[in-house]
Amino acid sequence: MARKIGRVRIVDNREFYERVLQIMIPVALQSAINMGVNMLDTMMLGSFGEIQLSASSLANQFYNIFYIANLGIIGGSSVLASQYWGAGEKENARTTFNMAIRLSVLFSLIFALITWFFPGGIMRLYSTEPEVIEQGIRYLRITTFVYLIHGTSLVAAQLMRSVGVVRLGLVVSIVSFVVNIGANYTFIFGKFGAPRMEIAGAALGTLIARSSEFAVTFLYILLIDQKLQLRPGHLLKSPSSRFYGNFFRLGAPVLLSDFLLGFGSNMISVVLGHMGAVVVASNAVCQVVDRLATVVTQGIGNAAAVITGQTVGAKEYDKAMEQGETFYFLSVVVGCFAAFCVYFLGPLTFKVYNLEPETLVMARQIMGAYAVIALFGAIQSVMTKGVLRGGGDTKFLMKADILFLWIVSVPLGALVGLVLHGPAWLTVICLRIDYIIKSIWCIGRLLSGKWIHRFE
Repeated sequence: MARKIGRVRIVDNREFYERVLQIMIPVALQSAINMGVNMLDTMMLGSFGEIQLSASSLANQFYNIFYIANLGIIGGSSVLASQYWGAGEKENARTTFNMAIRLSVLFSLIFALITWFFPGGIMRLYSTEPEVIEQGIRYLRITTFVYLIHGTSLVAAQLMRSVGVVRLGLVVSIVSFVVNIGANYTFIFGKFGAPRMEIAGAALGTLIARSSEFAVTFLYILLIDQKLQLRPGHLLKSPSSRFYGNFFRLGAPVLLSDFLLGFGSNMISVVLGHMGAVVVASNAVCQVVDRLATVVTQGIGNAAAVITGQTVGAKEYDKAMEQGETFYFLSVVVGCFAAFCVYFLGPLTFKVYNLEPETLVMARQIMGAYAVIALFGAIQSVMTKGVLRGGGDTKFLMKADILFLWIVSVPLGALVGLVLHGPAWLTVICLRIDYIIKSIWCIGRLLSGKWIHRFE
C-alpha cells in the first residue's frame, strides 16, 4: 500500500517503517558515538592550541582516504550480500564477506607502508606550516598500526547489516567510545603515571580503541553469530573468479567512486589547509557539529541500501520503487532538521573550545555554510549511498561522483579559496556544491526507474 504526495509514492505500511527503524537507530547511535569521540578528541587537543588541533585534523584526512576506500568495499560488497541474502543464498553471502575482508587487508597494507615511510610527504600535501607538519608526523607514525585492525573490523561489522545483524556495530562503537575516552585522557594529558604525549597520545588512544573494536567484532562474528554462521574455515577458502567478476562488474564502480570521493575530500582539506591553521581549526570544529547533526541521515542511508537491496534481490521491483520514493521523502525531512540543528545549535558548542577570537568568528561563518550543505547532503547521501546503490545502479553513481566532484567542486573551491582568496565560508560551499547538483540529478534517476539492476 502507498499514498501519493505530488509525484512521489509514500509507503503506507507499519512493518516497513519498523524495519527502517531497526536499522536506522543502531546506525545513527553508532555514528553519534563515533562523532562524540571525535568531538572529545578535538576538545582535548584544542586545549593545546590551533597547531596540534590543525595537525591532527589534517593527518586524519589521509586516513579518511583509507576509511572511504573501505566504505567502497563495503558498498560494493553489501549490494552483493544483501541481494544474495534476500534471495536466500546464505553460502554466497558468506563468500562475499570473505572476499570483502581480503580486499580490506590488501588496502590496509598499502596505506600502512605509505604512512610509515612518507609521513612528512603526506603532511606537506596539506600544509606549508612547519609546526603543523612536525606535529602531524608524530600523529601519523602511530596510526600506521591502525589500518589493518580497523579496516577489517569495519568491513566485517558493516557487512553484517546486510544480513540483518544491525546491533553489532553499535555495541562495537560503545566499547570503542569508552576505551577511547580513557586512553586519550590518560596519554594526551599524562594521567595515572603515563607520559604526557599530547597529539601522539591521541593517536595512541585511537590505536587502543580500534584494537578493542577488532577483538569484539571478530569474536562475535566467528564464534557467536548464528545467523550468517561465518566461521574461521570460511575465511581460508579463496572466493571463486565468479565472485570477483560480480564484484568488479557492479561493485567495483562503488569502490572506485568512493575512492575518488576520498581523494576529493582530501583535495578539500588541501585547499583549506593552504588557507592557514586558523581556517583548518575553524573547519575542524564545524565538521564535528555537522557530522553529529547528520547521524540520522547515515542511518536512513544504511537502511535504504539494505532494504532496497533485499527487495531487488527478491525481484519485487515495483515495491522497490515505492520504497525508493519513500526514502527520498524521508531524506528531505531529515535534511531540513539537520540544517536547523547545525545553524541554530552548532554555535553553542564553541564554548567548550579554547580558541582565539579570530578562529571563533570564522567558525561561526563556516557553520552557516554547513547548514546549507546539510540539507542537500542528506538528499544525495540517502540516494547515492542508499537507494540507488542498493538497487545496483553503481555505474551511474560512479559517473555522478567523478563528474561533479572533480570537474565542478574541487576546481571551483580552489579558484575561490586559493586564487581569488575568497572567504572561508564561501570556499566551503563551493567545495561541496556537488551535493546540490547530485541531489537534483539523483532524484531524476530515481523517478525514471532505470536504477534497478539485479545480480544473477
